[in-house]
Amino acid sequence: MLTVLVAHFSQTGNTEKTARAIYDEVVSGGHDVRLKRIADVTVDDLPEYDLVFLGSACHSADLAPPVLEILEAIPIGSRLKLAGFATHSCPRAEGNERDQSLHERWASGCLRSFEEAYEDTRLELLGYFGCQGAASPSIEEFIHSTILPDEDEWQSFVSEVRKHPDATDLRDAKEFAQSVLTRYSSEHEGSD
Repeated sequence: MLTVLVAHFSQTGNTEKTARAIYDEVVSGGHDVRLKRIADVTVDDLPEYDLVFLGSACHSADLAPPVLEILEAIPIGSRLKLAGFATHSCPRAEGNERDQSLHERWASGCLRSFEEAYEDTRLELLGYFGCQGAASPSIEEFIHSTILPDEDEWQSFVSEVRKHPDATDLRDAKEFAQSVLTRYSSEHEGSD
């Protein structure tokens, strides 16, 4: 049995829904799990856990500042075992070439921030999950005016993104949690 933290920063509820799905999956495995908002977590709390799932809404093409602050405060050499997740209102990276380009420009910084913390040897990154989430009205306005100004394209996009995270996204979040737990077990069996 692992001691696990699922910490998240959410403003519109999308990341919180994803965090809840991850939490539910980890609990179903019989682990001791805590679900907390990032405001209730400090970097000093993290060593208490065998594994940390850290989630964020995408802000300005990167993780939200409170999540970045936690990542940057993790001491060099801590080897914290962490899995990252984020929600964004961009087209999916798996889409056509244009969607991939838009995702790279507006949401890929989330994964890069987790990878940079790993490369700086502040943590052991066991996985990353990203999914779409409905945007706040101000972010919708930004996307429409800056990224997707064509009205037909915008209407098609916004009617779809407002549905997320949907049941498929939450199922995928649970599968992500299970894959992280499996990876943790295979890489740390007998060492903890």
